Amino acid sequence: MSLLSIFATAILPVVAVAAAGFALGRLQGTDPDALNTITVYVLAPALVVHSLTTSSLAGDTILSVVLAVVLFTAAMVLIAEGVGRLTGHSEPLLGAFVLVSIFPNTGNYGIPLADFAFGATGRSTAVLVTALQGVLLYTVGIYIAARGSGGSPLADMRRVFGVPLIYAVVVALALRWVGAVPPTESTVMQTLELLGNASIPVMLLILGIQLSNVDGNSDFQSVGIASALKLLLAPVFAFAAVLAVGFQNQTVARVVVLLLATPTGVTTIILVGAFSHGTGDQSPSELVSATVFLTTIASAVTVTLLVWLLQSGLVL
Repeated sequence: MSLLSIFATAILPVVAVAAAGFALGRLQGTDPDALNTITVYVLAPALVVHSLTTSSLAGDTILSVVLAVVLFTAAMVLIAEGVGRLTGHSEPLLGAFVLVSIFPNTGNYGIPLADFAFGATGRSTAVLVTALQGVLLYTVGIYIAARGSGGSPLADMRRVFGVPLIYAVVVALALRWVGAVPPTESTVMQTLELLGNASIPVMLLILGIQLSNVDGNSDFQSVGIASALKLLLAPVFAFAAVLAVGFQNQTVARVVVLLLATPTGVTTIILVGAFSHGTGDQSPSELVSATVFLTTIASAVTVTLLVWLLQSGLVL
């Protein structure tokens, strides 16, 4: 496929729906909180349960995904920490710099993208990676965001137990393990499929609305460096992590690389706002918001190119 056709089939639908959300946020002042609540507690868990119970992902493949995501995150933390310190960042700004450099938007950007680019396997892999990212965000992410702010990040890590996606993954894998997955044509599975399908456009609308509220006032150099780490270096480390772990299913390996190369996750704005309290000319919140915005816009180019490389088999 050509770059233009890949953009039209995999990237443009994501951009178009997110743009609609952006317009709603700017023109109508739409508050995404209600949509967030519905997605987090109803739509996304339904998507996770339906996708994982009906997917063909084997147990060893799931383990490989977990190992690759953990390895990637550890490597990127070390690199972002080093680059942040070399460029003169100190806490709590350093924590914000690390967060935006390592945590991708695997949820309301990555799931629709993987679905459009790689079909059912892409969706199943994406919901698994998103659940893993939820655990990492509310453990490692909170610790990084709260460093230097005088709080108690270890106490706040218990928030991971309030993330419904985690329980949805446990339920889905347990049903598969004991062979108790309801028939595809059953009312339960059809209802889960209906709710899960609804989550994809809603996630993109939320992304657009959240971007419409971003304040772009920040230091361009810091934002540019963090964006380069996220969009240019992260795909390289994702590729290395996948190769190091080894995958029997090459499609899943490609989806993992694609997901880890998505722009900075919007959730980082929430974490920094809740746990980081900076002072000085530039606040951590400004750095995070500007990086989320810039990486999301620039990803139309970088992600299109990456999808082309992955689908053509030039890498993996």
